[in-house]
Amino acid sequence: MILAGDIGGTKTILALYQQQKDDWVCYKKEVFASAGFDSFDKLLSGFLNAEDGKELQSICIGVAGPVIDGNCNTTNLPWELKSQEIIEQTGADKVCLLNDLEATAWGVLDLADENFVELNKNAKKSTGNIAVLAAGTGLGEALAIWGDGKYHVVATEGGHSDFAPRNELEIGLLRYLIALHPDHVSNERVICGQGLVNIYQYLKSISYSKVNDNTEKQMKQGDIAALISEKAMQGEDLLCTKALQVFCELYGAEAGNVALKCLPKAGVILAGGIAAKILPSMQKGDFIRGYLAKGRYTNVLDNFSVKVCLNPEAGLIGARNVAIMKMQ
Repeated sequence: MILAGDIGGTKTILALYQQQKDDWVCYKKEVFASAGFDSFDKLLSGFLNAEDGKELQSICIGVAGPVIDGNCNTTNLPWELKSQEIIEQTGADKVCLLNDLEATAWGVLDLADENFVELNKNAKKSTGNIAVLAAGTGLGEALAIWGDGKYHVVATEGGHSDFAPRNELEIGLLRYLIALHPDHVSNERVICGQGLVNIYQYLKSISYSKVNDNTEKQMKQGDIAALISEKAMQGEDLLCTKALQVFCELYGAEAGNVALKCLPKAGVILAGGIAAKILPSMQKGDFIRGYLAKGRYTNVLDNFSVKVCLNPEAGLIGARNVAIMKMQ
């Protein structure tokens, strides 16, 4: 039996798989609200029963944060995960912690074409590197490097690289964010759920358009980023519409930055919770405009596929696959 997990700032998915002939079949899976637990070991204890722990051969968990020497302090949660402690808690033979985007990259490599929607109509099919970005609670980035006839997945913390504005509106956004985060303004401050909220609040602060009182009232009752997306896609609020447009263009610009750094001939893949949920907006052209705005290298990027991954469990699938590989 193997255990696979995908830990994000918003939710954590854990699943147990049993081998049946040549396949691994999921027999237990649960989704948890990550913020409901002050530590991962308590969440894990609630998921496993005594019988499960006795049979675990391999565990692989994708974690939203840097994994160093088998341990991880999560970026958007107050959790510390240590491989050795998980071994002691579960009795598993092998435990592997991966950066969540590393796990996602392994997952998308295993998904069929119907799990993706192409955004770049000029894309050419080719074999080569793949860039993986995922905006959700945070912004994750990973590379799948092609060499020796197979992929080698590389974790990064590229989402925490510097936010680089490209026009007067974005320069104003940077100034607005510097006031909130004087030490460092990263891409994650604008390209994630809270990033969309930051963009909206900035546009509101400069009176970009009239504030919709009904939208402001609804913001006090639930997920603000989801509400902004919903209002924008329904065309009900000019501020929300502009915020989502800017978000898509900035997401595209960062995808283009990553593409320039690895030349992903096999494509750029957008995973995570946001891209699939705002797919109609991603398809309007703002994302691709930001992606292609690279001056002399526009034509190079225009050759690469840019796809949205529709499967919300790519990270879990990748963790499962790595757990299986670790047994071999």
